Amino acid sequence: MRLFCLILPGLLLLLSQQSQAAARPLLDIVDIQGVRDNQLVGYGLVVGLPGSGDKAQIKFAAQSLNNMLKQFGVQLDEASLPKSKNVAAVAVQATLPPMASPGQAIDVTIMSLGDAKSLHGGSLMLTPLRGVDGKVYALAQGNLVVGGIKAEGLNGSSVTVNVPTAGIIPGGAIIERSIGNLQQDGDLVLNLKKPNYKTARNVVTAINDMFGPSVARAENWSKLVISAPKDADNRTTFMAMLQDLTVEEGSQRPRVVFNSRTGTVVISNEVRVKRAAVSHGSLTITISEQEGASQPMPFSRGETLPLQNSSVDVTQQNANMMVWPEGTSLDTIVQAVNSLGATPTELMSILLALDKAGALDADVVVI
Repeated sequence: MRLFCLILPGLLLLLSQQSQAAARPLLDIVDIQGVRDNQLVGYGLVVGLPGSGDKAQIKFAAQSLNNMLKQFGVQLDEASLPKSKNVAAVAVQATLPPMASPGQAIDVTIMSLGDAKSLHGGSLMLTPLRGVDGKVYALAQGNLVVGGIKAEGLNGSSVTVNVPTAGIIPGGAIIERSIGNLQQDGDLVLNLKKPNYKTARNVVTAINDMFGPSVARAENWSKLVISAPKDADNRTTFMAMLQDLTVEEGSQRPRVVFNSRTGTVVISNEVRVKRAAVSHGSLTITISEQEGASQPMPFSRGETLPLQNSSVDVTQQNANMMVWPEGTSLDTIVQAVNSLGATPTELMSILLALDKAGALDADVVVI
């Protein structure tokens, strides 16, 4: 009995630590409806390039430069558009944070639209950034920071490092119009980033335990409605208390993610394989071409004829069959596949075949 009394507190402490480790801050697993980023986009000109701008065939760059000069009183005929290699037409992107106020600075990203070789050393002219509603929310201007570079020789050889036709301006845009994202009256709506019935129930229980019954309710496995204070100061305090709340997430079905473009395979730790036998082998076909010539005998008045010899070699590796027992874990899967000598692409084929055979206890996602 004494031994049991000594073990029980330790077991309870271990279970408590595991529960705390599984708990996550509430705002890490939910999105607050109305609190969101907004994308901005604009069209502008980068000037001051050392001859690495758009060429003459990019008409819209010359037209944009002509329109800008007209605003400063410089009148040019449409037939004589300026042809400057020091100017590049660019697209400008920025993200407007939630609750942003006029006067705050945000970063902008600039990308070439024409055939400019590099934006290194350029400066963005004043560019309005618009939202999806067509309104101007920020103004961008400043010197570019370009992480790439391109160098060319006289004989046509060139070296390119990273991407020289894209850059950023840290704090290069000033917000001119604010967006009132968060609804200041009425209910507060939380959307789970990973919909789950148990997670939704845990969130509702945790909020009601802190603020009282009937404060939070779950409309479905993803949407939670909370009765929040209408006063702005009390609402801010309420949100601060929600931010400190930790909730244990419900279990999620394991996944195997394939990136077919890069050959990347990501397997979550909870993936299990039912009892199955796997055999893997590869077929290699090698074709070699040898060129030669048939020379005639001296003074035979014959002709030299080209000869081509082709050889085909087929090699098939021995494929040993491997049996995976019931409930095989991720470590065993990786070790077994590595022992077969499978590449990431072949691993994708093996796991897809296991999924089709019903032996893979996970969702297969191809991106």
